[in-house]
Amino acid sequence: MKFFEMAQKRESCRNFKPIDVEKEKLIKCIEAARLAPSACNGQPWNFIVAVEPDAVKKTREFVQEIGMNKFTSECRAFIIIYDGSASASATIAGRIKRRDYTQIDTGIAAAHICYAAMDQGLSTCILGWLNEVKIKGYFNIPESKRVHLVIAVGYAEDKPLRNKSRKPMEDILKFV
Repeated sequence: MKFFEMAQKRESCRNFKPIDVEKEKLIKCIEAARLAPSACNGQPWNFIVAVEPDAVKKTREFVQEIGMNKFTSECRAFIIIYDGSASASATIAGRIKRRDYTQIDTGIAAAHICYAAMDQGLSTCILGWLNEVKIKGYFNIPESKRVHLVIAVGYAEDKPLRNKSRKPMEDILKFV
C-alpha cells in the first residue's frame, strides 16, 4: 500500500477480534520503531510487548481504569513504550532548548509501529490513558523511567472505514 493511501485509511481500532497476533508481525513493528528517526539519534525508547495471557490481562486492567478504553477487552497484544537512555547530545540539546525530545521521538516511533502494523494487516490504537505506576510495577520498569504510551495491536472486526473529519487545509497551512 502506498503511504498516502495508508494515511487515508489508518484509523484507531476500537473493535478488536479475539485473535492472537503473530510474534513475527510484532517484531516487525518494533523493527520499524527501531529505525525511526530521533533527536541526535538518541533512540530514547524501550518496548515491552505483552502477548502472554496474564500480561495482556493486566495491561487491559491498567488501560481500562474508570471505564476508559473498554474496547481493548478483546485485544490480544499491547506494546508499551517507555524511556530508554537518550544520547548525551539529545539530553543536552533538550535542556538547552527546553524541549522534551523523548516525547517527540516516542511519538514518531509510535507512528512507525502503527504503519508497520497496518502494512501487515493489523490494526492499532495508541492509548495515552494508562496507570503508569501499575504498569511500572507489573513489568519491572525502573521508577526513574516514564511510560509514554501503550499501543493496542490486533486484528479488527470487518467494518467500513469512518469518514475522516479533518480541518481544511486553509486552516492549518500558511506559505510565506
